[in-house]
Amino acid sequence: MSGIRKVVIGNATLYRGECTQVLQDLQGDLAAVITDPPYSSGGMVRGDRMQSTAAKYVHDGTPQDAAHNVEFSGDNRDARSWAFWVSMWLAMLQPKVRAGGYVMVFTDWRQLPALTDALQAGGFVWRGLVPWDKTESSRAPHKGYFRHQCEYVVWGSNGPLPIATHGGPWPGLIRERVNPREKHHMTGKPTGLMEELVRVVPPGGVIVDPFMGSGSTGVAAARHGYPFVGMELTDHYFDIACRRIAHAQAQRPLLPPPVLPAPLAQQELTG
Repeated sequence: MSGIRKVVIGNATLYRGECTQVLQDLQGDLAAVITDPPYSSGGMVRGDRMQSTAAKYVHDGTPQDAAHNVEFSGDNRDARSWAFWVSMWLAMLQPKVRAGGYVMVFTDWRQLPALTDALQAGGFVWRGLVPWDKTESSRAPHKGYFRHQCEYVVWGSNGPLPIATHGGPWPGLIRERVNPREKHHMTGKPTGLMEELVRVVPPGGVIVDPFMGSGSTGVAAARHGYPFVGMELTDHYFDIACRRIAHAQAQRPLLPPPVLPAPLAQQELTG
């Protein structure tokens, strides 16, 4: 993996490099893919998509903090090439994900149809959508529009999905507002949102994020004790992810609530 930087922090392995290069040599038995790739969206025509990422995603009301609004690449593909690109890296991941493992990929309303196709083209079974409700605090267009309040997690599995023994069913919608003061990336997802997604993964399963950005998936994984593999191409965000994940690793992982013995559980239910 020439030119790729590798950093190991506790049970997290982080790669500074292009994900398709890293994936060529990555070992298998992954429990889940949880990722937020560039949407190549931000507009209806090619001219809109070709704008800088800051022009597309940094709006009034967002803190103009240069450290959090550094440009990132891969966000200006047209619709057909974007779908091909997504299906390509998903196809590289599919044989490395264990049977019954999860895949969860973020998108917006513009790329939602293409992503559902790409997920299946990559070899996964598409099983549904989890809307992310950004609450009424989300950015509003002008008065003639419905509020742009939701993004979506397209989710599926690598083949048949067994009945979970560690929990579920999990909520089919996640409501989590974006706090600009907690953002480390111009399109970063709230850590609380990512924590809701990692809970689905069986305990001890390896979570991979090939577009980890500032590391929110890795932070959520660390807080709940999951091994993590992350990849990021932009040096600036890779360094932020390393610092955030190291800090989360140093904290005590959040543990699931204890399972009550049957008699005590029954007593609480009937008492």
